[in-house]
Amino acid sequence: MQASLIVDGKHELGECAIWCDRTQSIFWTDIQGATLWNHNPANGATHSWPMPERLSVFALTGQTDRLLIGLASRLAFFNLDSGEITTIRTVEEDLPTTRLNDGRCDRQGRFVFGTLNEDQGRAPIGSFYRLNTDLSLERLPLPGVAISNSICFSPDGARMYFCDTMQGKIMSCDYDPVSGAIGAQDVFVDLAGEKGSPDGSAIDSQGYLWNAQWGGARVVRYAPDGLVDRIVAVPVSQPSCPAFGGADLDTLYVTTAHEGMNMLQRVEESKAGGLFAVRLDGIRGLPEVRFGG
Repeated sequence: MQASLIVDGKHELGECAIWCDRTQSIFWTDIQGATLWNHNPANGATHSWPMPERLSVFALTGQTDRLLIGLASRLAFFNLDSGEITTIRTVEEDLPTTRLNDGRCDRQGRFVFGTLNEDQGRAPIGSFYRLNTDLSLERLPLPGVAISNSICFSPDGARMYFCDTMQGKIMSCDYDPVSGAIGAQDVFVDLAGEKGSPDGSAIDSQGYLWNAQWGGARVVRYAPDGLVDRIVAVPVSQPSCPAFGGADLDTLYVTTAHEGMNMLQRVEESKAGGLFAVRLDGIRGLPEVRFGG
């Protein structure tokens, strides 16, 4: 099974694929290009919105024309129609080398996200946070992180998955779906010895985790016990984030990147940075949870 190119975006760092069930379209970002993108597969229309700084992550809200966005330095609301950005609050102002990175809403509509350290040493000085529906922000009691990724939740909301890409392990922890309390943590998947590193993840309706593996040219489906169930090949080496879309949520979309590639690699992987998709047989995703604030 292999994904095919849908939008040849040539993004330096395509990320954060999210399907909107109301508009039946897929959103994603080119982080380094500071641009939000949208594609409607029914009519082939593709739109983009420039951002004042790098857009790392975002979430749907109760209003179709508004997103919760995570720019490099701050959380904000973005109006798709007017282009207006309303800042909610800055994040890690005291850490000049970090920026927002991966994130997703839990089953109660609270936005859980992490940061990334851009310093060459990649010290794990970042953190995981939760933006509550009253717009209060709290740091979660999880280990410091260099590159936060793989944030997603089990269908019942009682399990949270996350990773530090630099550590090469996808972690999981007990997560109270009502209070949001964090419980015992353990290793869900250890990619030691594998070609790729864990990047973005998504959970399907059966509770299986799909992880895009940066450098591995694949998206891997893991059973709830951490065993490999199947592999979807991606014809470029740096897939970054999967998402389920389509009317029946049976299409897997995957963002990719050409960040860090030399000129020869970019020639060999001419589709790198594009948006890919593959139709799944007998597997469906879950509707994306909207931010409840």
